[in-house]
Amino acid sequence: MPKRPTSAPKDPELLAFGAHLRALRLERGLTQEALADAGGLHWTYVGQIERGQRNLTYKNILRLATGLGISPSELVAV
Repeated sequence: MPKRPTSAPKDPELLAFGAHLRALRLERGLTQEALADAGGLHWTYVGQIERGQRNLTYKNILRLATGLGISPSELVAV
């Protein structure tokens, strides 16, 4: 019996967005926890986004942008 993969292949667009989010966060000297607190999210969720494991809703894009102190359009300009 063949083994099932342990995780789904990563989506290149989600990986690119996660890398962009990480860069913006680090430019501002924020930890994942600090960004999560500022945006009203859980810190593990921020980590999952940065690793390309989560597809965001519009509401969470707004929360992350608020936490970073930027516009939503700047956040999604990958």
